Amino acid sequence: MAGGGYTSTAGGGGDFEAKITPIVVISCIMAATGGLMFGYDVGVSGGVTEMKPFLKKFFPVVYRRTTEEKGLDSNYCRYDNQRLQLFTSSLYLAGLTATFFASYTTRRLGRKATMLVAGLFFIAGTVLGAAAQDLAMLIVGRILLGCGVGFANQAVPVFLSEIAPTRIRGALNILFQLNVTIGILFADLVNYGTNKIKGGWGWRVSLGLAGIPALLLTLGALLVVDTPNSLIERGRIEEGKSVLKKIRGTPNIDAEFNELCEASRVAKEVKHPFRNLMKRRNRPQLVISIALQIFQQFTGINAIMFYSPVLFNTLGFGGDASLYSAVITGAVNVLSTIVSIYSVDKVGRRMLLLEAGVQMFLSQVVIAVILGIKVKDHTSDLTKGYAILVVVMVCTFVSSFAWSWGPLGWLIPSETFPLETRSAGQSVTVCANLLFTFVIAQAFLSMLCNFKYGIFLFFSGWVLIMSCFVVFFLPETKNIPIEEMTERVWKQHWLWKRFIDDDSDADGKIGNAGEPGKDGHVNGFDPASQL
Repeated sequence: MAGGGYTSTAGGGGDFEAKITPIVVISCIMAATGGLMFGYDVGVSGGVTEMKPFLKKFFPVVYRRTTEEKGLDSNYCRYDNQRLQLFTSSLYLAGLTATFFASYTTRRLGRKATMLVAGLFFIAGTVLGAAAQDLAMLIVGRILLGCGVGFANQAVPVFLSEIAPTRIRGALNILFQLNVTIGILFADLVNYGTNKIKGGWGWRVSLGLAGIPALLLTLGALLVVDTPNSLIERGRIEEGKSVLKKIRGTPNIDAEFNELCEASRVAKEVKHPFRNLMKRRNRPQLVISIALQIFQQFTGINAIMFYSPVLFNTLGFGGDASLYSAVITGAVNVLSTIVSIYSVDKVGRRMLLLEAGVQMFLSQVVIAVILGIKVKDHTSDLTKGYAILVVVMVCTFVSSFAWSWGPLGWLIPSETFPLETRSAGQSVTVCANLLFTFVIAQAFLSMLCNFKYGIFLFFSGWVLIMSCFVVFFLPETKNIPIEEMTERVWKQHWLWKRFIDDDSDADGKIGNAGEPGKDGHVNGFDPASQL
């Protein structure tokens, strides 16, 4: 892997020479295990809530609905329970809170230290969840896992974007999302197996096996190098230069090193990164990063991945069949994410998002039509042929999401913020993602009960809206060095350039690292404005 040298052209900073070195590949794989943990937590919750012993112990009302009182409730409403939804959504509410602390540690202590904290939270949450004796203990375990999610989702995408050479930044960044999908598939397979364990303790195995990715992330955080950006930002200049040489596999790193030092100098002048993030010149990145997180959740993907076994059971599949169908969708998820790794730096971000929008819209409409005709409140005429068609359409939807909105929802924000607002920007990105993930997780079962088959029409409407957003407002960031985004992306866009140029005209500053404005300040930043 070390032999593949290439040159990355940076618009204003010359040529950045870099090889695809083993240390980069290994570091990215180890860091991306944070995604493995996140994915496992997403997948395992849907499976254990389908297990009768788990429901009987923690959610007896739902247990009675699905067994003793079966037929009294609508097919769409058997699992509608706020406590059950809280079990799933508490993880994301905790992550939402933790991400603000993670922003501080990412900037002050480094990306590596933040990933280590995430691993420790994951281990603690896993132990509590697997040993839970009551609902309170179970929820506390999920909250600790949520803290791990907040720290991992803050640090890992930034780590991957900063350590990767520009030309393959998209592919290496998507390792995080690939591991999310592998984690979901792993959880589905585990749930399928543990559901057959006699004695009613299979769910403890499912929750306890989360310790494997938790330990991998913790070990990975101890072994990886921190990014040159982070080291230089924290004043460890020579160490940053040494690491840059090591990860690029060449001594010719002066151009990139000088650009990182300049970006770091500007970043240090920013005393209040969140306040600076709200400035007009940072509006394009902020709007797009928040919009992508909202849209990612309103595709409906997490509703399907959280509750796929419950969803398939609702549609008339048996217990084993519902878990088996969830395994199929999990496998499709992994394979389709691999497609994204190979295509994102060739085809580009916009093309993947637009193609997937068409595929997701059509598949959800077909699912809604089938359910509207075949699944009523108290009866289900879903024959084997139609059931297979539903699974095929769900897989079609999942595949398109996995090579588009899934990985790109994380990749694009992590590569567009300048260094001085990168930690704050990533914090807002993670915050928005977890907030709307919490909303969907907390509301989906109630929405399914009230909207019935119309839930898929609801999500397909959002897919149409987000596709229009991509057409008009999302610029292409393929193969653009991170520190050149302002000049080569935002200043070239029909709408966003107005925010950059208007801000420059008003303040006598521009937003590109290393270029002085009319008043002599760099990167469009006046340190006096923060005093």
